[in-house]
Amino acid sequence: MDHFQIINGELHAERVPLSRIAEEIGTPVYVYSRATLERHARVFNEALSALPKKHVAFAIKANPNLAVLRVMQREGFGADVVSGGELARALAAGMPGQDIVFSGVGKLEREMIQGLDAGIGQFNIESEEEGIELAAIAAARGQRAACALRVNPDVDARTHEKISTGKAENKFGVPIDRAAGIYARLAALPGLDMRGVAVHIGSQLQHLQPLEDAFIKVGALIAELRANGQTVTHADLGGGLGVTYKAGEVYPTPAEYGAMVARVCGGWDVTLMFEPGRVIVGNAGVLLTRAIRVKRSSNNTPFVIVDAAMNDLARPAMYGAWHDFEAVRPTGQRMTAHIVGPICETGDTFAMDREIDALVAGDLAVFRTAGAYGATMASSYNSRGFVAEVMVDGDQFAVVADRIVPEAISAAERVPAWLD
Repeated sequence: MDHFQIINGELHAERVPLSRIAEEIGTPVYVYSRATLERHARVFNEALSALPKKHVAFAIKANPNLAVLRVMQREGFGADVVSGGELARALAAGMPGQDIVFSGVGKLEREMIQGLDAGIGQFNIESEEEGIELAAIAAARGQRAACALRVNPDVDARTHEKISTGKAENKFGVPIDRAAGIYARLAALPGLDMRGVAVHIGSQLQHLQPLEDAFIKVGALIAELRANGQTVTHADLGGGLGVTYKAGEVYPTPAEYGAMVARVCGGWDVTLMFEPGRVIVGNAGVLLTRAIRVKRSSNNTPFVIVDAAMNDLARPAMYGAWHDFEAVRPTGQRMTAHIVGPICETGDTFAMDREIDALVAGDLAVFRTAGAYGATMASSYNSRGFVAEVMVDGDQFAVVADRIVPEAISAAERVPAWLD
């Protein structure tokens, strides 16, 4: 459920008509619903209520906007970060250091130091080499870094190949059949406090079975580690639950996920850790856009050219992803059209031969389910600048990220003196 509904013939975010946002802020613009964010956070937490020991960290990569993070912080979420920049954002949003988990395969030395300085709760180590480097840094500072070893269970998540992370050919984690030996060697290093294992097999998962298969393997590894005399107090199960982008799709609910976790992992006697992202913010945001013009094509299927583009919402160009496209003021009439942006790339295409609400030049429309991996993946390609972001709260709204115009971007560039 979300809080984007038709009221008196116009699509609203909560109680704010989207045309009002377009008039005051311009388009394109991302619009987030605070009520939807809060509802999804609470539904996820309720789904895990049967677990005696748990820690939930919002995956900041899904949406790093500070206002979004503040909502998550107020709902009791920690943060899953994958860069020093995300770590800084989590702290700025008020998330305590001990509630932050630092993941990612390419942590830099300065980022490890940044994490140690912040007193983060856990580093998810992705390789033995990384663990050795972190141990040396921590020991030189007289510290011990709390760590989990991320394992690669070689499980096919059955999702898009570019967001699958748990197969043997993916870059994440250590092979699970080598994990026990690596864990023991890292546990012997003076700068590390090895306290658990971590796993994450992919994003936008439509089925629970791949997750269950991975968790069963992790459970067997925990038993092996303990039999070898190792301490295991935490198990990070990652994230990956999918959301509905297209009407008629069915995805596991947080309640179904929580029941599976309780059944498979409930006897491990560990603190179970979770890193939801898309499932919290995906349907809490839309990308509001305006039709520039409608252009006839050679086969008479029109192109609806909108002012949003692949630099604002990259998922369709990158993954062939579907986003429902709806008029802000639907008339009841329908048309079949190609929906494209203004960028000089054929790839700047959101949909082909899509049945949509009938639009003419100047009409407003939204791309639905744009709260995750939307603005955070934006670029300034074609010198278009960066899209603004807005958060709605009841009948009010505020700009939570300014539109960055092309002139501001070029102002940061320099021509060297030897080119004058």
